[in-house]
Amino acid sequence: MGVDLRQVVAGILTLTMFVMLGQMIKRDHFDSLQDKLPGDGEDAHFESVNAIENDGLVKLSKRSKGPWMEDIQELKPCWSRTDLDEIEQSRGYVTFSLTNGPEYHVSQIADAVVVARYLTATLVLPDVRGSKPGDVRNFEDIYDVDKFMKSLDGIVKVAKELPNEISIRDLAAVKVPNRVTEDHIVESVEPVFKSKGNIRLATYFPSVNMRKTAQKSSVDSVACLGMFGTFELQSEVLEVVDSMIERLRTLSRKSNGKFIAVDLRFEILENKNCHGSGSARAKSCYNAQEIALFLRKVGFDTDTTIYLTQSRWDNSLGVLRDIFPMTYTKESVMPDEKKGKFLESEDSEFEKVIDFHICSQSDVFVPAISGLFYANVAGKRIASGKPQILVPADIPATSAPITNYLSPYVAKRNHLAYSCFC
Repeated sequence: MGVDLRQVVAGILTLTMFVMLGQMIKRDHFDSLQDKLPGDGEDAHFESVNAIENDGLVKLSKRSKGPWMEDIQELKPCWSRTDLDEIEQSRGYVTFSLTNGPEYHVSQIADAVVVARYLTATLVLPDVRGSKPGDVRNFEDIYDVDKFMKSLDGIVKVAKELPNEISIRDLAAVKVPNRVTEDHIVESVEPVFKSKGNIRLATYFPSVNMRKTAQKSSVDSVACLGMFGTFELQSEVLEVVDSMIERLRTLSRKSNGKFIAVDLRFEILENKNCHGSGSARAKSCYNAQEIALFLRKVGFDTDTTIYLTQSRWDNSLGVLRDIFPMTYTKESVMPDEKKGKFLESEDSEFEKVIDFHICSQSDVFVPAISGLFYANVAGKRIASGKPQILVPADIPATSAPITNYLSPYVAKRNHLAYSCFC
């Protein structure tokens, strides 16, 4: 009995249609579970490419899948050491401590350098104090002493410790606001220094204000140098940070080694008021689910590698890993031989420093929590040509251009760093 070729072709076509229908049903079901979030297509946000390129601040990477952005040329310091007079004979000592984590250290150093320079005083190398009583480390345990002292050579005299003849009890305590001004030093600091000869400085933060100002000051160059030109990690801490970043890039093969760092710490979210203030974009912090939905809606694929500042895994983060399976905390990417010193001890100072520098070097930084950590990481990223900072928001639609969520620090170029770098 002969085979009718037309019947065979018709059968194949019918079978093919059933297979395609099944795939469409399966895809619709999956997308509905994912809230129809975009990102799997390379051209999902083609429109936003022009917006970013025309803006001139960041460009989408044409080599990577998803809305990855490219670095820009590293900025050059605007301040000049030649504009500063050589220091005179020291008239006394200024001591201080670094407290509350690296995001505070940056500002505390800048203010101390400005005050010591104005007073023509010798700056004493600070210690580093953790959140617990008695938790004190030497500066060199975390930061590079030689780099610090060399960077200030000719600007401020630096001593590793107070002379033996000067007692700590004899130091006059002086508080200064962050981004201390020359007027404040003249009115509130200089009289005490002239009277006592030596002071102990403490910076307080009346507000988180890292925006540049229109007014120029004679202390600007010194402040910029103190904030951006003095800090470097000591070799062992730097080695740990580099090894963790290398591990994250190895895990990110599908995105050409690119990864996202998210400042999301469960213990802060637990104790912080995360309610909005009348606007969908006016929240002060976002939880794991909100961050996951935000990243999907701006176009990141589910195979994107994400680093969280949360030290150890918490069940509340599960929803983020459900959507982005390649989500990691420090315990997952830190070398095992380093965990005893940098992770498993009760001191969290090392962990804060590691987070600060990984967030400063990641391909994209997302601050789930507003505050000084976000502000000073932004400054470090701007200075190093990494302006890819996305401020999360509750996006009502199923997708949105990534350019809509570029940090105002970058989009408006209003960060203090833009006063220090050109």
